[in-house]
Amino acid sequence: MRPDYNKTLRACYLGFITQAIAANFAPLLFLRFHTDYGIPLGRIALISTVFFFTQLIIDLICARYVDRIGYRKCVVASEVLSVIGLAGLAFIPDLCGDPFAGIIVCVMIYAVGSGLIEVLCSPIVEACPFDHKEAVMSLLHSFYCWGSVGVIVLSSLFFTVFGIGSWRIIACLWALIPLYNVFNFISCPIERLTEEGKGMTIGQLFRTPIFWTAVLLMICAGASELSMAQWASAYAEAALGFSKAVGDLVGPCLFAVTMGISRVIYGKYGEKIDLTGYMIGSGVLCLCCYLLASLAVDPVFSLVGCVFCGFSVGIMWPGTISIISPRLPQGGTALFAMLAMAGDLGGASGPALVGMVTQQAGEDLQAGMLAGSVFPFVLVIALVLLKAGAGRAKRSGQHDRPQP
Repeated sequence: MRPDYNKTLRACYLGFITQAIAANFAPLLFLRFHTDYGIPLGRIALISTVFFFTQLIIDLICARYVDRIGYRKCVVASEVLSVIGLAGLAFIPDLCGDPFAGIIVCVMIYAVGSGLIEVLCSPIVEACPFDHKEAVMSLLHSFYCWGSVGVIVLSSLFFTVFGIGSWRIIACLWALIPLYNVFNFISCPIERLTEEGKGMTIGQLFRTPIFWTAVLLMICAGASELSMAQWASAYAEAALGFSKAVGDLVGPCLFAVTMGISRVIYGKYGEKIDLTGYMIGSGVLCLCCYLLASLAVDPVFSLVGCVFCGFSVGIMWPGTISIISPRLPQGGTALFAMLAMAGDLGGASGPALVGMVTQQAGEDLQAGMLAGSVFPFVLVIALVLLKAGAGRAKRSGQHDRPQP
């Protein structure tokens, strides 16, 4: 029987939804952790830092060891760790003498799972024999967006109906998704990107010029996305005076919706679209959105810039993977792991730059957002140079062919 690679694709869809749950659920509970356990807000801010730092470490470890261990064992472990970490939030903090230490332990456990998902799902899908892989990859990454929207909206509805005091119940309910997906990954067909021992090492990647172009693109993609995503709620509150709950729905939710729409559009029509050109256009739109958000006098236009920035960044992360992987066909797991690490590095440094400039400018968030526009600007320049280089190489190849 022919292997059912659609089952593999569905498992990876749920993998990205699991990653969205891991990234977005705990921040909804920050104030509850503060009131329930008496944890200072300064320490609670470390939760997100620990989550992303753990993912960065896992990205690096994956580059060296995943091929030796095997894709299936690692991706099944990613779902098991996500189950333990998410469900553990409901119990472990109450069992620890220091509840904050219990929360951090749970966050680190599901962050390891999230990091493995981030590194593994893209190469697993890339190794499947699908047509138009760029479109498939874009659609795959859209499920992170839909997962983010689902976590925020459904959790907010649950808290409205049952009260925020029931947060332990929904933590266990969210853990059911990776639990179900454990069985998907156990049974679905999983292929390797390269033959055993044939994939490039980290050292070989470092000596390849186009790899550093890919790293730059991923840093800019992660920074362009997360700088706006993490400040969108504050923009909604500051610009239009919304409450925190409404600000979360209007800011991050609409940002994620437009980002998901962008990925679905390319997933549906990608075979008819030049990917590099599409990314250049998206980068220009992203730059315009940052400038609109930071320079517009009318706060409504600032909010429009925030929301539509989601559409512009949607293709950047999966698009970079799709552009680079055919150019480095022996890149293997190391390539995908290092690209994920570069994206996470951008996701950590971009919001930090916006926050630092905002503070230096006397709490002027618009000044911070203006500083964030450097990331889409650099991304566009890098893509234009990459496209021009590819065009020169193609013309040179045509000139070198013997004439009939």
